Amino acid sequence: MRIATPIEEYIMEHISPEGDYLYRLFRATNVETVNPQMASGHIQGRLLKMLVEMMRPRNILEIGTFTGYSAICMAEGLQDGGKLYTFDIDDEMEDFTRKWIENSPVADKIVYKIGSALDEVPNLGVMFDLVFIDGDKREYAEYYEMALQHLNPGGWILADNTLWDGHVIEADRKDAQTESVRRFNKLVKDDPRVEEVILPLRDGLTIIRKIE
Repeated sequence: MRIATPIEEYIMEHISPEGDYLYRLFRATNVETVNPQMASGHIQGRLLKMLVEMMRPRNILEIGTFTGYSAICMAEGLQDGGKLYTFDIDDEMEDFTRKWIENSPVADKIVYKIGSALDEVPNLGVMFDLVFIDGDKREYAEYYEMALQHLNPGGWILADNTLWDGHVIEADRKDAQTESVRRFNKLVKDDPRVEEVILPLRDGLTIIRKIE
């Protein structure tokens, strides 16, 4: 289990609590999964919920479910009648994740699917107001282009891990995931269809707004 830094501990003591259900999910994620650091956690989870409350989306697309922590956080912020569609390609996590999503207080707001968002979203017939990209880093550019096609004008994209633990500024770092994150960051920066900002939260959260 990742140990919080002193400043993170301070922040968590001075923000809204995550609630017992999310606490237990985060604990189970750390005890029962191989890569628990992939879960959003308390600080980012409260930010995601608040961003949803601020942006007031009708439909949300999440690419990369993992154990469902971020999906539940965003669904907490949805208005009545809102839906969150979350996709993950890892069917080995399905039993764990589906149980936690379907037993959550916001289960009626979440549609959980196993499969490639790149393949399945175009067939949904749904336009989105918010997209959260947190899947395979090597496909971030492809997720982004697909998301823009299914995002309403003025809609938002949140992209996680866009500083990639600082590796994006390491000149000698040439692995596929780091190069893909760099490619994504440049693609967004150079795209006149959007405006964007990167927050140094965890290992980078980019907020992108589709201009028109």
